[in-house]
Amino acid sequence: MGEIIVKGKRRKEFVDFITTNSVLSLKENQVQYSNMLYPNGGIVDDLLVYNLKNEMMLVVNASNTDKDFEWIMKNRWEDVEVENISDRIAQLAVQGPVAEKVIQKLTDYPLEKMGFYFSAETKVCGIDMVISRTGYTGEDGFELYFYKENAEKMWNEIFEAGKEFGIEPIGLAARDTLRLEMRYMLYGNDIDQNTTPLEAGIGWCVKLEKGNFIGRDALIRQKEEGLTRKLVSFEMVEKGIPRHNYKIFVDGKEVGFVTSGNYSPSIDKYIGLGYVNLPFTKLGQEIDIDIRGMKKAVIVKPPFYKNGTHK
Repeated sequence: MGEIIVKGKRRKEFVDFITTNSVLSLKENQVQYSNMLYPNGGIVDDLLVYNLKNEMMLVVNASNTDKDFEWIMKNRWEDVEVENISDRIAQLAVQGPVAEKVIQKLTDYPLEKMGFYFSAETKVCGIDMVISRTGYTGEDGFELYFYKENAEKMWNEIFEAGKEFGIEPIGLAARDTLRLEMRYMLYGNDIDQNTTPLEAGIGWCVKLEKGNFIGRDALIRQKEEGLTRKLVSFEMVEKGIPRHNYKIFVDGKEVGFVTSGNYSPSIDKYIGLGYVNLPFTKLGQEIDIDIRGMKKAVIVKPPFYKNGTHK
């Protein structure tokens, strides 16, 4: 991930201006999911906003870090300092039902008191870091941010602490399946500069009533005019993996395209996300996806799978 620090007395007001959610309502050490928008409502990136004691930390998608930093600097207020510290920071995510037991062995901080989407500036294995009860998997778990020279030590300590629980490393493919089962979106697939939060179904992280922010006018206009498409969740009725950009049809007419698709081991089904034109977005709507020939699918209510481990 990319980590961008914002400092200054008006740091909260500035981050509130460049993101869609209500930053001013955040408590100390609270974490918030949000979006940064272009003036036309397109998404610059989705990110986590950390309201730390003396600064804000914006955690952005790694591949977007330079672009995001340039965008933030372009809109920076004079009395606010912005620094891209990504090259100095390592991040590890420990996810799963026993994540708390594993990390608690390595820190004196009372993790059971940390709520979902809250963080702490504390020590783990004697190393200063930011630890948060967040993740991109749908499981309970923690994300740890620390200086990269401590990465090997932290990796080894975590795996030693997790040995009794059968801890294992996973890569991007496993994470991508887990996030899709929860309908968590991936920038560059499900959201990008050509999509808006309203179309993507994440209007809950857009607070139009909070006052001015970049992209607000475009979203108000889109809301007034009405959406023409929505991001839907679907399950395949016929076997086949719906890949990115595969076309979606209803009654032989092209009505959309797939953004993400995969096999879900949790529910033993092929699942996907895609943008579909209204009015073909209702639950139960049958669609056809061109997977080397038409394969039937049906629009369903997300998430595809939820294990209920979040506190």
